[in-house]
Amino acid sequence: MGVVIETFIWEPSSSFFIFFFVSTFLSISLFPYLAKNRTFGSFDHSISSSFARFQRWFLAIYTLSSVMEGLLSVYGELELTTYGLSKESMVFYLCVGYSTALVLGPVLGVVSDLIGQKKICLLYCVLHLIVGVWKRITMSPSAWFANVFLSLAGLVYSFGFETWLVVEHEKQSQRNDSLNETFWLMTFLESASLIGGQVLANWLVGENVQDGIALSATASLLLSVVTIICIVQTAKEPLKTLPFRDYSTAFYAYVLGDKRIWFLGTSQACLQFSTAVFWILWAPTIVADGREVNLGLIYPCFLGSRMLGSTVFPWLMSGQSLLRLEDCLVYIYALLGIVFSIVAYDYQEIRILVVLFCLFHGFAGLALPLLARLRTMYVPNELRGGMISLSQVPANAAILFFLIQRGYSNKIENSTMMALGAISLFTASGCIYMLRRWGKSPHHDWHKL
Repeated sequence: MGVVIETFIWEPSSSFFIFFFVSTFLSISLFPYLAKNRTFGSFDHSISSSFARFQRWFLAIYTLSSVMEGLLSVYGELELTTYGLSKESMVFYLCVGYSTALVLGPVLGVVSDLIGQKKICLLYCVLHLIVGVWKRITMSPSAWFANVFLSLAGLVYSFGFETWLVVEHEKQSQRNDSLNETFWLMTFLESASLIGGQVLANWLVGENVQDGIALSATASLLLSVVTIICIVQTAKEPLKTLPFRDYSTAFYAYVLGDKRIWFLGTSQACLQFSTAVFWILWAPTIVADGREVNLGLIYPCFLGSRMLGSTVFPWLMSGQSLLRLEDCLVYIYALLGIVFSIVAYDYQEIRILVVLFCLFHGFAGLALPLLARLRTMYVPNELRGGMISLSQVPANAAILFFLIQRGYSNKIENSTMMALGAISLFTASGCIYMLRRWGKSPHHDWHKL
């Protein structure tokens, strides 16, 4: 008599998706009514028609760019496995990407400030265009080409679009309400676009992974062309930029010589490091007990949680809040550190792990626009790209070190990396607390050289 063993694949219930959809919808739809008698930002001025037009174009461009950013990253390990690469080769690919970011990141940030943000955003599209053409022609992974170009594109994505937005905002003399609104919409649309990229990639993959990768590369290629056209169609940015000598002097005085910028930059690096640790370890952590898990359905839960978290930002910014932005970030970073500590302390059930990871992304979705707002308060717009890229150096260096230690010599356990991520988040909380003590009075911005 044969014994039939039924296999069970764990996947989140439909109530997860319903909760995120309903909560996000209510948060967005109720805000104009419940906060109608409050000012959204520091001032209550209407948006000019020219900036409203730019804002629509910008959000459309940013959405297309986010789809490109997520489309080719959906396959990840699956793409490398398809070509028969070993675990060491996959680790090598990651190391190449982070090494590129570590070496060229600060250079790209400075270049963006010197040549203009619109040109650096065009560079982002051109990099994706080249990768799309390369993958379509060669149909083979190349660590020295595709991964390097995608790493450079990811760097530009992290600071280029945000800097372009604030420079245009300052040029048109708009008030803070329109900028605050765009910050949380960027986080919201980025998460939604990543989900859309996953849906598109899964639809294209069909039964043959290699054909799906080729079709995804074609889709990325077409999206990059459309995005380039959209960027070119926007209004011309002013050609006035600081000469390199003046830029160097200003950067030393207002970035390297300001303790507040050091605290802010360290907090950004800590969040980047912990987020990278999460994306590297979330799948191995969930499947650690050997059970089969539908990871493709868990991934949208994380992004949906981040979308929901971003919608809390306008509620915090409506009127004179009882808490300063720095106070909010101190508590958010502390909660993120607690979440990581629970995961690092002991293995949890899959359901609990998914809830904890969703909490992490929910709080991160709120932290991202808050950090963007703090950068507007403390960092001159002319130096913003260089400051953001410089703050990524310690995070990229730490990630590269732990990848080498974990991937090649197995000297560090996954729980240890999670614990270090928790420590970095508590450190970020302390940095924001120190920023609050060293900072100026709440709700007063400066960004003039």
